Formats: sequence, structure tokens, C-alpha cells
Amino acid sequence: MNRREFSQRLVGIAAGHAFLRDGFDIVPSTEGFQFSVMLWTLEKQASIERSMEIVAAAGYSGIELANKFEKWSTQDTRRMMAKMSSLKLTIDAISGGKFTLADPAASNMVLKQLALRIAVAKELGCPQLILTSGKRVDGLSQDAQRSAMVGTLKRVAELASKNNIQVVIEPIDLLENPSAYLNSVTQGFEIVRAVGSPHVAVLYDFYHEQRAGGNLIEKLENNIDWVGLVHVADVPGRHDPGTGEIDYFNIYRKLAELKYTKYIAMEYFPMGDPVASLKSARSTALQAEHRPFSSVHAVE
Repeated sequence: MNRREFSQRLVGIAAGHAFLRDGFDIVPSTEGFQFSVMLWTLEKQASIERSMEIVAAAGYSGIELANKFEKWSTQDTRRMMAKMSSLKLTIDAISGGKFTLADPAASNMVLKQLALRIAVAKELGCPQLILTSGKRVDGLSQDAQRSAMVGTLKRVAELASKNNIQVVIEPIDLLENPSAYLNSVTQGFEIVRAVGSPHVAVLYDFYHEQRAGGNLIEKLENNIDWVGLVHVADVPGRHDPGTGEIDYFNIYRKLAELKYTKYIAMEYFPMGDPVASLKSARSTALQAEHRPFSSVHAVE
């Protein structure tokens, strides 16, 4: 699909969503952890509507969408939104599209395309867009690429602020994408600090960061004010938390201690029954939430 076709499709989607609510609040919950599932991880074994049923049956309130909604007709959209309403689900994040944020020549195109995506997000009642950086730019220095990404994201922040939406940038580890410009949360946090807007934060994906360099809790603790969303999957294999090398119980305890109340989104391939798997993942997080490091230390 070329850019013109993509833009026309997004405009059509936005027009078809006009029956939905106009506003939403990007302020996080004050009642503790919220739970969501990135639906693409379930769609290999179930339809999107069945995937929604699985998420609801596991006790979750949110879903995240990668790109399936780009192909929804007006009728599809009405059916999906009605399904979500019946299951008491909301969309907490969608993909913001694919750009090369480190390319200074792409800045205007990024803003143009992102404006269309924000219109769709608003019509879906979705408060967050997820952006990856795209590829490194051959022939351009690291400093120039960083400057380009910061400059573009400052413009993105202005656009997001006007629309009461938050953009989260997601680093992708180099094992998964060897050409990715943004490939660690350390790099991501440096960039969002330079942007300096509450409307641009980091998506801390523990799976990607473990593969990129580990030291997950210290990075989380030092940068919690700039974390807009977290994603969960274990290493290796992107499977259920607790099946690999990441100590998610301790990560959840630290999130609780740091008073993180935004979404925890599961983005893993369940190894068994998906409802049972997601229930177990949520239950572990809730147990850890009520036993943060601070309370453990107090007992000791």
C-alpha cells in the first residue's frame, strides 16, 4: 500500500468512527495496575473477535492493536467496537505507523501521517500511540540522527498535546531488528528527556530490553517518570512470564513500589490455553503488586 492509499484509508476509518466518543483522559489510574493484551500475539490461533473474548475472560480491561484496524471497513469497525463494548474492553494503545524518525528529511511526512493516525486514535477512544524509530540512516552520524529524532519528536509532542494524546517510543533490540536506530531504553530515555514533554514517553518492553542488555530494574527505577507503558514477555521465545530468564515477580514489585498505575500489556505467545495463561500472568502481577519491595524490606 502506498502513502496516498494509506492516508485515504485512515481518513475513511476516521469518518466511519464518528459515532464513538470524542474525548478521553491520558491521566493514569489511581487504583493500581491496569492490564492489557497486544492482540497480535493471539491472532495466530484465533480470530480478532475470539481474541477479544479470550482477553475479557482472563479478566483484562484493555487491548492493543498493531495494524489490523487499518483494513477495517465502516461496518467492521462498528462490529468490533460493539464487541468490545459488550466485553467491557477499551483500546489503550495502537501502533502509530512506521517511520524513520532518525531521518531529518522525513520529519514533515511523519507529522502528516501521524496527524491522520491521531484522528483514528481519538475516534477509537485510544489515548496512546506506539512508535518505533525505524532504520538507522546510512551516511548520517549518530549525533545527527539523534538530533533529527529529538527534533521530530518535539514537533510530535506539540501535535500530541493539542490532541490530548500520548506517544510512546518503543526500542527494538538488535537481535530482532539489526537495522533499528532506537534499540535500548537507555537511548530512549535520553531522547524523551531531551524532548521534555509529558506527551512523549518510553514504552519499556522488558522482553526487548533483556535481549538488548538486561539490568531491567535499575533502568526502570532511574527512569520511571518517563515510562508511559510496559510490555511483558519472557526470554527466550516471547512466551509466558515465568517461563524464561526474566524475574517478573520482582519487576512487578518494583513497579508497585514506584507507584506505576498505567497499563501492563502482555505481548507474549501463550504456551498453553490462552485464557488460563493470561489469568495466571495477571494473577502473578497482582500478587506482586501487594507485596512491593518496600513492604518486604519493612518486614525484614
